[in-house]
Amino acid sequence: MISRRFFLSLTGAAAGLPVVRLSAQRGRGSEPTGPLPPSIAALTSMRDRATPITVAERRARIARAQKLMAEQKIDAILLTGGTTLHYFTGVRWGNSERLFAIVMPQVGNPFAVSPAFEEDRAREQLALGPLAHTDVNTWNEDESPFERVAQGLNDRGIAAGRLGIEETSKFVFADSIASVAPALHVTSATPITAGCRMIKDTHEIDLMRLASQATLKCYEAVFHAIAPGMTQNQVGSLINAAYGRLGFPGVASVQVGEYTALPHGSITPQTIREGTIIMIDDGCTVEGYQSDITRTFVLGKATDKMKTVFDIVHQAQTAALAATRPGVALESIDAAARNVIVNAGYGPGFKYFSHRVGHGMGMDGHEWPYLVKNNMFGWEKALKTQPGMVFSDEPGIYIRGEFGVRLEDDMHVTDSGAELFTPQSPSIEQPF
Repeated sequence: MISRRFFLSLTGAAAGLPVVRLSAQRGRGSEPTGPLPPSIAALTSMRDRATPITVAERRARIARAQKLMAEQKIDAILLTGGTTLHYFTGVRWGNSERLFAIVMPQVGNPFAVSPAFEEDRAREQLALGPLAHTDVNTWNEDESPFERVAQGLNDRGIAAGRLGIEETSKFVFADSIASVAPALHVTSATPITAGCRMIKDTHEIDLMRLASQATLKCYEAVFHAIAPGMTQNQVGSLINAAYGRLGFPGVASVQVGEYTALPHGSITPQTIREGTIIMIDDGCTVEGYQSDITRTFVLGKATDKMKTVFDIVHQAQTAALAATRPGVALESIDAAARNVIVNAGYGPGFKYFSHRVGHGMGMDGHEWPYLVKNNMFGWEKALKTQPGMVFSDEPGIYIRGEFGVRLEDDMHVTDSGAELFTPQSPSIEQPF
């Protein structure tokens, strides 16, 4: 589950972490010119409440991965640039046509494969994490990096073992490794990587809770600053300013009127009018961890139909929360919300509630596991909820040509049930 946020100005994204999902039309723009609206000017930084992930924590993650490798009979896993590499090692590296990888064996020390001209940069980053003394196998531009992978595995006695490839790695990398090491069995590393990442510890939960709280503060301040006649880009400027005051990088999609009926919006320019419905979605990042919150509201007076639809969606979100506890099937949480919406006349199936009720969350806005029937990924079908999982809880009703309502908060599975990191939205006219 992954999921795909426009943070080119952020440390992480600029250093090559994957861009997280954004809706079709982002609330963009520089900070507003002139004085800030009072609600945004009143925001204060929350930055000092965030503590970074430590080297010891990353070391424990590697140990957990090695334990899972033994259970899954996988001899090593290969991580290329992206979120999972950062999760285990602290290394921030992008993906290009040049292979940079960390290979983590089930037994023994990991090794890196790096372009020769990047060796100093690689060692610099490795020195800051749990792999400070890792071997770095370099390759020049006229040499094969895949042979370096095969040689490193051979040196560790697993030339004919099972190598798991992290799911976001390029196919050409996996295919080329298989070609130079035909005795090697190349398979998916997802049971290992997702098996670690989908269960959050207390520190991770704290960071995600803080990210959600910051996003809600941003939305509330922006809500009080929005005025009829504003465009999406102007609201985007307010969002940028609010996150700037809060101390975290973030972004949001802003949709207005009939375009709220498209779950991820439209690129069509839109202007806010009094009495039209507005939807704000997405979130911020805190020490690499994401929030994802949606609020749907009206400036002024909503129609009776808008109020009714809002109430149905609110009930569906509550039903999903109530259905979530350790040991339940992922699809049952989706079914709990979907039944409320269908029984209220907005069915059948996915007709009006056209997407799953939730996705896993963590360092990516979308990641394992997903809350829906007949998941597209076979590995996930046998999964049940476990304490430490975090999901979005985001039912919606989308009436094409009229409007849509989605309510989204981030949900943590506890030892006995589940909790939302942020309070549910009270009403369509008073959303905070």
